[in-house]
Amino acid sequence: MSTLLVTGAAGKLGRHVVNLLLEQGGNTVIAASRDPSKLADLTAKGAEARRADFDDPASLEAAFKGVDRVLIISTDALGVPGKRLEQHTNAVNAARAAGVKEVVYTSMPNPETSAVLFAPDHLGTEKAIKASGLAYTILRNAWYAENLLHSLPAAFASGNWYTASGDGVIPYVAHDDCARAAAAALSKPAANQTLDITGPEAVSPDQMAAIAREVTGKPLNVVKVTDEQLADGLKHAGFPDVLIPTFVSFDTATRQGDFDRVSSDIETLTGRKPETLKAVFEANKAAF
Repeated sequence: MSTLLVTGAAGKLGRHVVNLLLEQGGNTVIAASRDPSKLADLTAKGAEARRADFDDPASLEAAFKGVDRVLIISTDALGVPGKRLEQHTNAVNAARAAGVKEVVYTSMPNPETSAVLFAPDHLGTEKAIKASGLAYTILRNAWYAENLLHSLPAAFASGNWYTASGDGVIPYVAHDDCARAAAAALSKPAANQTLDITGPEAVSPDQMAAIAREVTGKPLNVVKVTDEQLADGLKHAGFPDVLIPTFVSFDTATRQGDFDRVSSDIETLTGRKPETLKAVFEANKAAF
């Protein structure tokens, strides 16, 4: 039996991973959050709750005491450049100071050369983990398929999907598959490995739209624009100015091929093939 801790357990991915670990049984499971009061549903199922604030290194070290393996889920601090890397480094240093043996980290595809503006945060965290001397498994999660459920309804309403991705492809991955991969990685000894957590196929904007049309029966036209046009459209739609460059960089990175790798690592970790984009759309058809 090992003691496993999941950071960000009040978030969607963290909560999902904790639930999977509890269902699996056989280990002590600790759910950590900067606000443990949000973890009542998990403690009711048998998890222990601990406070872990990425901006408070002392709280991280205290939370990690007695833990064998920690899942560090990347934070959402995107508004301040460098803040995310600072938070992640706090967690890595705290894990080492607390005597944690192994860490699992949720990274992103191809952070070494990606055009995504926050890629350096992930690359810096990966380097910090490797320099720490801790055993590790780095999970480079592709873009969640479920993210499309937030943007496609508006696209269907207008009949147009605007993209600066060109013909670039993304191997969209189901949130459930990412959670299962993280739970599996945390449940077994780390092997100092970096894994690509992707869906089973990489699709272009035109292919994505074709799948969406097939599932919903609704018309959807792909309109290819420049980065500048996309930024202008986001601004006119009321998108926060501070986040527009980051979101445009997603399309820039897609266009230049930063996300085109398809991997079988999910199946290797979990014993299950990842869901297709079509399956995710069909399961969430009501969202459209």
